[in-house]
Amino acid sequence: MRTRDVVAEGLYIASAATRLILKNTILVHILADGEDFDAERYLPEARSALEALALEAEADAERTVHERRRARTRHSDSGGTHDYRSRDVRNLRRREKQSLHVAHELRARAADDDELHRLIADARDAAWAEVAKNIDRTLRIEASRPDLEPDYARMRTARMQALRLVDLPKLRAHRRSAATQQRLRERGELPDIVDGGPRAPGAVDPGELE
Repeated sequence: MRTRDVVAEGLYIASAATRLILKNTILVHILADGEDFDAERYLPEARSALEALALEAEADAERTVHERRRARTRHSDSGGTHDYRSRDVRNLRRREKQSLHVAHELRARAADDDELHRLIADARDAAWAEVAKNIDRTLRIEASRPDLEPDYARMRTARMQALRLVDLPKLRAHRRSAATQQRLRERGELPDIVDGGPRAPGAVDPGELE
């Protein structure tokens, strides 16, 4: 992957992480603390989040420098993914540059109030969307009205089909069997059934089908 693409991906991930941090902070302040939304209030947190991610990128670059120095003198086969050898030196140098580039861009964004306001606005929209989704879910659970349930008609049809195909045939078969047994008992050809206690595990009481 080209350095430009790696840097773009790193910045995208960093922006997404920052928006998530801001979204959660906004939800806490507004829902838990009852505060009004004020974008200026979140500028320091947005800046701090980007700077923290820049520090992580710089730390990764520094680790890569040490790994590259050790790898230069190692010419044997690698023992694992992070057991670098001399043939990995070039890739390690590229990774160091990529990390430093990401860190540089993140610090530039942290110093740009317009960029910070964009991140805050995106985080606010994400927070509102989450609140709206939770409210909608709660209303659907509590109301549970057919006109509010988009799958009600389809599920009702499925339930009625199951009733016709499974429950009613079982019930009719049981009633026919019960009527036949009653006639046999009346003619003395079948002894009366005496309840001998609890049913065996897994046994079915025909009366449960009625």
